[in-house]
Amino acid sequence: MDENDLAQRAARGDDQAFGELVRCHQAGVYNTAYRMFGDRQEAEDAVQETFLRAFRAIRTLDPTRPPGPWFRRIAVNVCLNRLEQRVPSNLDGQDELPAQDPGPETQVIGRERSRRIRQALLQLPPRYRAAIELRHFQELSYQEMAGALDRPLSDVKSDLFRARKLLAVQLKEFEPA
Repeated sequence: MDENDLAQRAARGDDQAFGELVRCHQAGVYNTAYRMFGDRQEAEDAVQETFLRAFRAIRTLDPTRPPGPWFRRIAVNVCLNRLEQRVPSNLDGQDELPAQDPGPETQVIGRERSRRIRQALLQLPPRYRAAIELRHFQELSYQEMAGALDRPLSDVKSDLFRARKLLAVQLKEFEPA
């Protein structure tokens, strides 16, 4: 069964169909939240809130459109709301898993690079962080980003440009010699 059929069934009150939609999209929503927060617990909380909001609003989902972007939009909005309400925190120090069998030096460099990128992303204002997340991690088009953020296309492009510029400045010191 395709996602649009599941969404229509969920909108009519079929909890099992909604559960299947959650299973289809939970990894993407979690990845979005994790990259926005850099913290697993915060990401898990945001995922729960995202799907709770989606469950309450499933009847508003346009049946002609795929539900994936709708879930991502809710997730980004939940994350932005949470980020605006808190003081920036330090990273939790957890590293991503290294690639297949790299040498010890490559592992250390890779972990340090990932840590610096995550740290630099967390230093960005929330709307810039959202722009980077949607464009580079979710691979949305500019038009899809504008729809997900409910902002004019020109604002989204401007935010992405500024976010990239800030990241470049923050990451310049990490460039290899």
